[in-house]
Amino acid sequence: MSNISYRNALIVGAGSGISAAVARGLAASGLRVGLAARNIDKLASLAAEIGAERFATDASDPAAVARLFEAADNRLGEPHVVLYNASARAHGPIAELDPEAVRKAVEISAFGGFLVVREAARRMIDHGSGAILLTGASASIKGYPHSAAFAMGKFALRGLAQSAARELGPKGIHVAHFVIDGGVRSARRPDPADRPDSTLDPDAIAQTYLEVLRQPRSAWSLEVELRPWVETF
Repeated sequence: MSNISYRNALIVGAGSGISAAVARGLAASGLRVGLAARNIDKLASLAAEIGAERFATDASDPAAVARLFEAADNRLGEPHVVLYNASARAHGPIAELDPEAVRKAVEISAFGGFLVVREAARRMIDHGSGAILLTGASASIKGYPHSAAFAMGKFALRGLAQSAARELGPKGIHVAHFVIDGGVRSARRPDPADRPDSTLDPDAIAQTYLEVLRQPRSAWSLEVELRPWVETF
């Protein structure tokens, strides 16, 4: 595969796990990286490690997202790659869910994705190139009991990805959605001793994101599903 042709990237909803692994991979590939989150203090160590810029934002607030992209334009340059990784949950039985908690969860998982894609598209259309990556979940394709709010947000984000890919692809912008179908490995969630590789390795996930960024436009992926070899689907 060829090297990644893009020069900078903005990750919205940055933290540990997938987004941190992708950020490290992008930086190792020579891209300047911006990390955006509501709480940027938690990004200090990662930013120092890879030389990334940090941006505070509320992904569900249109004005805040507009300010984020203006700041990124000034400090990074208009982003060539944008990854939306933010999500929120409101767990519980449908009959007992707090409507305000559900609204906020959907705003972060889906409406925030729209706001970020909108700002990214406004910039990328002018250049006729760019990549927009959206992180989905098992809930993007399966609604589980007590997880209605998360499924609502992730189903909507997947629909956004499909619409954006069909609209922006002919303009030279690669839109890709990743279904992360399984638990992601972490220090708090290691593989059980008797089930090695039964959770998703964030570094392996990141490698797939980077390979999608390397795809020639003659063979772009819209959706990639990733799951451990033992995951039922």
